[in-house]
Amino acid sequence: MTDPGSGPVADDESPFAAFGLPGRPGADAFWAAARSPASVPAEDGGWRTLFLWRGSEAVIDFESWSPPVPLRRWADTDCWYAEVAMPARLRVTYRVLARDAAYADPFNPAGAGGDRSVAATPDAPAQPHWPGLGPDEVLPLPRTRIRWASERLGGRRTVRVHPVGGGGPVVLLLDGDDWLHLHPAMTAFDAAHAAGEMPPVTLVFLPSKDREAEFGCRPELWEAVRDELLPLVAESGVPADPERLVVAGQSLGGLSALYAALEFPGLVSRVACQSGSFWWAPGAVDLPDPLGGALGGAVAERLRRSPDLSGLRCAFDVGEHETRMLPHCELTETLTEQAGAAVRVSRSASGHDRAGWRQALLTDVAWALA
Repeated sequence: MTDPGSGPVADDESPFAAFGLPGRPGADAFWAAARSPASVPAEDGGWRTLFLWRGSEAVIDFESWSPPVPLRRWADTDCWYAEVAMPARLRVTYRVLARDAAYADPFNPAGAGGDRSVAATPDAPAQPHWPGLGPDEVLPLPRTRIRWASERLGGRRTVRVHPVGGGGPVVLLLDGDDWLHLHPAMTAFDAAHAAGEMPPVTLVFLPSKDREAEFGCRPELWEAVRDELLPLVAESGVPADPERLVVAGQSLGGLSALYAALEFPGLVSRVACQSGSFWWAPGAVDLPDPLGGALGGAVAERLRRSPDLSGLRCAFDVGEHETRMLPHCELTETLTEQAGAAVRVSRSASGHDRAGWRQALLTDVAWALA
């Protein structure tokens, strides 16, 4: 790429022409055609990806996979840019940090909530059913709300409920607020059902208040779900079958979902687990390197002495770029299958990122109910 200090650029030339962006940076015609990110093949088999920003000094803040990347200013224009080396097959959430605020990329129509965008390399698999949402679009929300004041967990929370295809087995979405306000799971499940790829289900969006406390290997959350939340769902007026329950969780939520299947088999027999935090053991979160302990953590230890899991269907997914998570997840997958469970394993084109997990969420839930 041409360096801004290497000399003048004619009005009809573009230092970003290789990325398909014509015109002089900073000119009106350039901004009218600007799109971001834009990728071209790199010699190592990955991609060179261009990010643009108009205005002031800023950085690209990735949710996973990479530290923040500062943007450079092009000459004395209002054009700021970064060229980022990306591996093959990557989808990642990011935002622009400028002037102590966070913004979605205004040149990227693929949004995730009001201040995040999604970048995907050209070879990343498609994610049908997940709409591209710009930063100004408002996500639809389920009409039914349950006010849950839990005696076991303490505090109040708003749990939203949505019937897909008229309703059916309950799909409990841990970290439910993320699936409401960042990635529109309600819309995606409806679209998957309309395409014949999802049976009728009833989505229950469960927000977390203290993820480390609630999603560690402790019984309180699942006692509360069994004894308090599911009866409220049954009384909500939304068609639902709490006897057929799928628990879907990511990261610490994935850990908690499998823990529930091990300790509450009468409640949870179907699990969709993306990037489960199977490094977890008591006290591990406080260590300088939480992932440096025994492979599989507390769940692997529990699985080695597990009774027959032949009644469990468990789908596992993890980002193929999560190099340190993969050994923990691979051991857990193997031990779960050796205990007799029906196991499905896949790898998403992502790091530790909901942008990668969201397609696995659809396919894994559908498989768990097959």
